[in-house]
Amino acid sequence: MKRKRDKMETPNKTKKITTTALLAALALIFSYIEVLIPFAPAIPGIKLGIANLAVIVVLYLLGAGYALLVNIIRIFIGGLLFSGLFGTFYSLAGALLSMLIMILLKKTCIFSVTGVSMAGGVAHNLGQLFAAAFLVSNIKVFVYFPVLIISGVISGAVIGILAYLVLKKLPIDFR
Repeated sequence: MKRKRDKMETPNKTKKITTTALLAALALIFSYIEVLIPFAPAIPGIKLGIANLAVIVVLYLLGAGYALLVNIIRIFIGGLLFSGLFGTFYSLAGALLSMLIMILLKKTCIFSVTGVSMAGGVAHNLGQLFAAAFLVSNIKVFVYFPVLIISGVISGAVIGILAYLVLKKLPIDFR
């Protein structure tokens, strides 16, 4: 009986792995597009965060483990290609805190996709500030946090709305 059950689970697992790989590639493409977009607000360090669209879709479609995997793949490959060692360190710090917050909020079933994304945007910025404070050994970098809260909420809302629309249209079922 065990063999039969394993055979039945294989296509489902294959779908998950394939979808994860495709969305990791899409997140990397979004990271590249973000590098190309001449988005330069008066405040340094603010980005659109469009690669997080793929991460949030994976979080809701496949779960936390797959979303974390997509995020880590995107950060390391994107870091090698676009931002270098320090950019990778900042992105990783932001992504890990962001993922933790988004996973916890999603589990509560209180927040919408947009709410989870907004909290993730703010947490990502906070994680990057923790990394900056650690690297420069100065807590004064947190004076910048109010500005990053606003940018995190705005970009998180936009990405969350887009993720909700994408999830609504996807015909994929992994149950």
